[in-house]
Amino acid sequence: MNISLHGKRAIVSGSTAGIGLAIAFGLAESGAEVVLNGRSKARVDAAVKQLRGKFPGVKVSGVVADLGTAEGAEKLFAKVPQADILVNNLGIFEPKGFFEISDEEWRNFFEVNVMSAVRLSRHYAPGMAERGWGRVLFLSSESAVQIPVEMVHYGTTKTALLAVSRGLAETLAGTGVTVNAVLPGPTRSEGVGEFFQKMAKEQGLSSDKMEANFIAEHRPTSLIKRLATVEEVASMVVYLASCQASATTGAALRVDGGVVRSIV
Repeated sequence: MNISLHGKRAIVSGSTAGIGLAIAFGLAESGAEVVLNGRSKARVDAAVKQLRGKFPGVKVSGVVADLGTAEGAEKLFAKVPQADILVNNLGIFEPKGFFEISDEEWRNFFEVNVMSAVRLSRHYAPGMAERGWGRVLFLSSESAVQIPVEMVHYGTTKTALLAVSRGLAETLAGTGVTVNAVLPGPTRSEGVGEFFQKMAKEQGLSSDKMEANFIAEHRPTSLIKRLATVEEVASMVVYLASCQASATTGAALRVDGGVVRSIV
């Protein structure tokens, strides 16, 4: 399968590292113009430099904005008014017991993980519909269907994204715009890697042993018995952004290594 996204502009929120950066690489490799995003100018500039170095023939730009706020979203809209592909990747997570999660933390998780995607989709999807082609993608999680007891607030926001994704797909029926959610399982992203390194140090274990212990104890239903790579998740996103995926919409597609014990 030869995926070509030449002539398409893609925005990937939260894309200076991890899954977001891997998605940006995948889209750029397929020929799309890519707009990167992050809160730090240094990190955005570094990510832009990486992509330009790897794909010199592809147009790459970056927007420094905190998309977890309405003001940050407006900043992006002013710099990039239209897009053909929107990847709502921005998200935060933090292991924390339910009874320790404050109101402020609940609100912050919803602003960053849910409202960032709502605002961006609300702005960019109508233009896609007017042009008769577009792709809106939401990065949810297997935690959306198996709420982790150590991160109830995180899992809840990822469940909300599934509802938003399906609802928007229904709203855009027949327009040529597809809307889908991708559900990664435990993935070796920058944030997760740092989390495991911290825990490994505290427990006097190697990072590999810490990872193996996590899978065995917290995700024992994993069929691949390891963390996924960011590239494995990105490959699904790139496919869904392609013309080849034109009959896939309103769906929630898992890249979870079989963690969710379901045949559908």
